[in-house]
Amino acid sequence: MAETELLNKIDQAKIPNHIAIIMDGNGRWAKKLGHIRIFGHRQGVRTVKNVVETAAELGVKYLTLYAFSTENWSRPQAEVNALMELLVDSIRKETPSLMENSIKLEAIGDLENLPGNCNKTLKETINTTRNNNRMTLVLALNYSARWDLTRAMRNLATEACSGNIEPENITEKDIRKNLSTAAYPDPDLLIRTSGEYRISNFLLWEIAYSEIHITPVLWPDFETDDFYNAIIDYQKRERRFGKTSEQLIHS
Repeated sequence: MAETELLNKIDQAKIPNHIAIIMDGNGRWAKKLGHIRIFGHRQGVRTVKNVVETAAELGVKYLTLYAFSTENWSRPQAEVNALMELLVDSIRKETPSLMENSIKLEAIGDLENLPGNCNKTLKETINTTRNNNRMTLVLALNYSARWDLTRAMRNLATEACSGNIEPENITEKDIRKNLSTAAYPDPDLLIRTSGEYRISNFLLWEIAYSEIHITPVLWPDFETDDFYNAIIDYQKRERRFGKTSEQLIHS
């Protein structure tokens, strides 16, 4: 189906406020074509640019991309080094486009343990784009949900030991405000490419009621029509948040 036809199927009144994406399949895409893995990552950057611009055009307010997990450090050192270089280069090159499209860049994760040049470039672009307000692009870098939850528990334990909060009074809101995602709404839609049926330690707290769309398409092949199809699929879902269909009708 042509992109225009798919776009016409999207209800503009029901665009997800926050979309999170697990961008998977770069390495397999490259291997399939007889190339080294970094070739797939480079192609994946082109997909990122297209998805970011498409999301902004549709009116998505928050887009979170799983760019590098804490577990990714265990990959071959040459691949990790190439990924970091690619990340720095991509952020630097795309800053003018982010400004042109009024997209704010932010990041979550253990950012202080990223390589120095990567951290520096990231902070520079975050500062440059801080006043943009069309869409917020959140990069999850050196991120894992278990790391984030562990950090939040330590913060709350420190508060309790200091007498600032009683353990029995700790609520879900207290946990939420100690996560690195505290400033953002929970994702409405989680997209995973490459056909893998797992969450991979991504936003475990935040996706409790997110709709999940899994596509077999490898990330470098993920086109505008695939993004449209994910949103169309999302808009067909009945989001009950633990309630019954009848309760939603009468609410």
